[in-house]
Amino acid sequence: MSKIVIVYWTGSGNTEAMAHAVEEGAQNAGAEVSLNFVSDISADEAASFDHIALGCPAMGNEQLEEYEFEPFFEELLPQLQGKKVVIFGSYSWNEGDWIQLWKDRLNEAGVELVAEPVKAYSYPEDDVLEACKALGESLANA
Repeated sequence: MSKIVIVYWTGSGNTEAMAHAVEEGAQNAGAEVSLNFVSDISADEAASFDHIALGCPAMGNEQLEEYEFEPFFEELLPQLQGKKVVIFGSYSWNEGDWIQLWKDRLNEAGVELVAEPVKAYSYPEDDVLEACKALGESLANA
């Protein structure tokens, strides 16, 4: 059975809704899931899991939330090699390019995502929540 950690940051609740859908998909696939707001877990604790889902909305100029999530991610990134990883999040302006930039950072660090990232414009519609459930299932089965 896979043990998955989901770590997310949310300001408006959009990314949190996505995190719960990822959790549901993973649990439906038989995984044991630990769901955490980013300030409630250390990078070292998250790195102790082999299956990791990260959720963060686009902030500022297409970047990760800079006060809590970015420092956490910077610390976690070197520990992600060989792990099963997925990413997700929401945006409400620009084109949502932050998710591709985030994926590129992971790839440059030698981290392969087990599934394509899922992004939502504003609050996730039902189709996006279904995609998040599928993301959790993919991670559980990776």
